[in-house]
Amino acid sequence: MQDDYSTMLAALAREEQELQFTAFSHGDALALGLLLVERARAMGKAVTVDITRNGHQLFHHAMAGATPDNANWVRRKNNVVQRYGRSSWHVGTQYRSKGKTFEADSGADPADFAAHGGAFPLSLRGTGVVGTVTVSGLPQAEDHALVTSVLREYLAGQP
Repeated sequence: MQDDYSTMLAALAREEQELQFTAFSHGDALALGLLLVERARAMGKAVTVDITRNGHQLFHHAMAGATPDNANWVRRKNNVVQRYGRSSWHVGTQYRSKGKTFEADSGADPADFAAHGGAFPLSLRGTGVVGTVTVSGLPQAEDHALVTSVLREYLAGQP
């Protein structure tokens, strides 16, 4: 089991290194946000998508069928990325790999922090984490996979 966690944590760390931008504009936020919404729609899923840079919300959309709870999950997941500089799925997995839970063992208030998949660091090469790209509305592994697959696709199309 520990080997599974080690493999997963290594893969999550690689994603965070690979899925970085050289620059990120308001236009990128719009294009990326719309791509996430369209991908969820194609899957027949309802999610809330949020993209924030330096505390400035550049994109936010709640699809029909998403709930106000999804916005709260976005906020709490984003807080994890902002505090730890890692994806919310990565942070939660780190705790699980030690036989612990984020909620019980991190000291962070669960009303403000959720180490559940779906929030990914918006990182600039040479700068570091400057924000978040977040999805809420699916099971946490699927939230994470949606964000990372769309980021991978978006970055592959960048010059």
